[in-house]
Amino acid sequence: MGSEGLHRATRAELVGLPVEVAPLLLGAELRTRVAGSSVRLRLTEVEAYHGQGTGPEADPGSHARMGRTARNATMWGEPGHLYVYLSHGIHSCVNVVSGPAGQAGGILLRAGEVVHGADAAAVRRGVTAPLTGRVVRDLARGPGRLGQAAGLRHPIHDGIDAITGVELEGATAELWLRDEPVPEVASGPRVGVAGVAGTDAFPWRFWIADDPTVSPFRWGRGAQAASVVPR
Repeated sequence: MGSEGLHRATRAELVGLPVEVAPLLLGAELRTRVAGSSVRLRLTEVEAYHGQGTGPEADPGSHARMGRTARNATMWGEPGHLYVYLSHGIHSCVNVVSGPAGQAGGILLRAGEVVHGADAAAVRRGVTAPLTGRVVRDLARGPGRLGQAAGLRHPIHDGIDAITGVELEGATAELWLRDEPVPEVASGPRVGVAGVAGTDAFPWRFWIADDPTVSPFRWGRGAQAASVVPR
């Protein structure tokens, strides 16, 4: 069943470099079904990350900056799979793999709006407050919250295919892209990324301007100081 203005993503639409593909995910939907419960997230904020040898400049903020490892192996696979990693040993964060074959790339899903399945998302998040106003806004506001709301968990769902929608460990995921890009896209430094990788030398964070579900910005360690150095 389709949705007006959206279509199922194809691998061909995700073969560009992550920094090129990332803005196209804004306004798209990640649809998951886990343990019988469905949630649809309209994506409002994303960040691009390149791997070693991907693109014209090295990305020092990427998990794949030093090459392929067991942790980042999914980033080197075919576009459209989801790289699900553990942040700070607690939060499962979700990335859409993109980029040419044999090159690593991921687009971190930083924030979204729950447009279907708010009750299920709240249960996954452990939210017990009434689902009104600010509570609903915050259900997927930030990458850890988004991962929880979607129900995808590291390591069991790492590599799940959001193009075919094939089930993995009791979960399915589908990526639906907009037929037309959102008109108001803002960009700037990535959130909480240390050093030069978190400065305006890498304005690889993209968000829907003025959307209330976009997460707050914060500098990474040493990034604010590095940002004043001429490029």
